Amino acid sequence: MKIPNQLSFIILLFFFCFSFQSCESKGKEKIGNIFGAKKETEKLKNVDNFDKNTQTIHVLVALCDNKYQGIVPVPEKIGNGQDPDQNLYWGAAYGVRTYFKKSKDWKFLKSEKKDSIRMERLIFQHASKKNYYLVADAYDGEYIKNCTKDFFYSSSGQMKDVLSVNNTKIGLYGNAKLVSFVGHDGLMDFQLSESFKNQDGQTRDCIILACYSKKFFSPLLQETKANPLVWTSHLMAPEAYILHDALTGYINHENGEQIRSRAALAYSKYQKCSVKAARNLLVTGW
Repeated sequence: MKIPNQLSFIILLFFFCFSFQSCESKGKEKIGNIFGAKKETEKLKNVDNFDKNTQTIHVLVALCDNKYQGIVPVPEKIGNGQDPDQNLYWGAAYGVRTYFKKSKDWKFLKSEKKDSIRMERLIFQHASKKNYYLVADAYDGEYIKNCTKDFFYSSSGQMKDVLSVNNTKIGLYGNAKLVSFVGHDGLMDFQLSESFKNQDGQTRDCIILACYSKKFFSPLLQETKANPLVWTSHLMAPEAYILHDALTGYINHENGEQIRSRAALAYSKYQKCSVKAARNLLVTGW
């Protein structure tokens, strides 16, 4: 039997609509599964049985990485985020490891190999004020997001740990009195959806050496209730002399403005820029 052209068109239209609805339903189902999935809760350490007479400064360094970070490329040798020994922010002349090891203010105690994300940990003790310790962790540059999240978790008191040093337990992460982030400002490239609300009512000091850190870190840092001693208003080189000189003021119980001035003078000296420019770049407080 010959089907009229009009009827053929209706049949074809019916099958087209059915197929379209079927595909649309599958698509919606797939999207629903993605967004309906339960987000796995991150398990954070919360250990705080350490010697309360000690004062820890915990520095989290995201190694410079040409491949995995949205940075203006640096020479290959110092821009390999999987090689801490040569890295711009760690093993190079003004990297945290090299600069602090040469400092007369800090006594190097030991180095530890951690895991595939935290490639190396350094422990220092202050030369004169021996209850002050500095712990610095080098994060593989590929895992800059992990480093950034750990900074916020520490600043909010959600993540706490301890470390045994010469039969003394010192505090790490949220147990530290001051937490510092050093490296590329990854928040210019990605967003964090986790909650970093303060969990214990404590106010921790922090230093954030990354480009435009005040602009990009502010929204999340406000949740942590941390006190920004030094952070930045523009592009910058997050090198270790800034942190080193700022910590000198911190350990001497100077106020935020005095600590910021020390940081700016160091930046002016090594970057060969005016003190005014350095002070405009390195700011304190909200």
